[in-house]
Amino acid sequence: MGETFRVILLIALTAAFLTTGALLLSWWMEPERRLKRAMLKALGVKADTDALSTAEGRGAGLDFDGGQVVVLWKRGAQGLVYAFDEVEGGEIIVDGHVVARARRGAARKDLDVVVPEAEQVVLRLMFADPRHPEFELSLWNAELPASAGSPTEALRLGRRWLSHVEALMKR
Repeated sequence: MGETFRVILLIALTAAFLTTGALLLSWWMEPERRLKRAMLKALGVKADTDALSTAEGRGAGLDFDGGQVVVLWKRGAQGLVYAFDEVEGGEIIVDGHVVARARRGAARKDLDVVVPEAEQVVLRLMFADPRHPEFELSLWNAELPASAGSPTEALRLGRRWLSHVEALMKR
């Protein structure tokens, strides 16, 4: 009887340990956490502001003190870090139409529309890099099941990013 109890207890403890390990691994590998860890590794500091598309495995972050912009794809496995002077501009694209733009040497096109029923809101960042001249990040996509928030929140985030881009281009 005592031996049976020990075997059952050992099996229960092993099951509890494996379950806890699986939960911790799941938490650690959560897409948003992976992107934020990759961003921290690329910038060397926590991003001052970021935009993430966990469904696409893409993200972008700004380090104001270090003067850097990071863009990530493939769930953070690949990415590029740019200095602020390499940023050429940014655009907000709603359902395939550019609705706002901030570009080096051009007048800013302010976001003057709100599209609460938008199917897709994309932030496009443009760089002085012939190999990777632009990076698109979906801020809202009605077709992706993991899209959190709303088109209005995505437009607000995009507008804030354009303001950051415009300010850093003036540095």
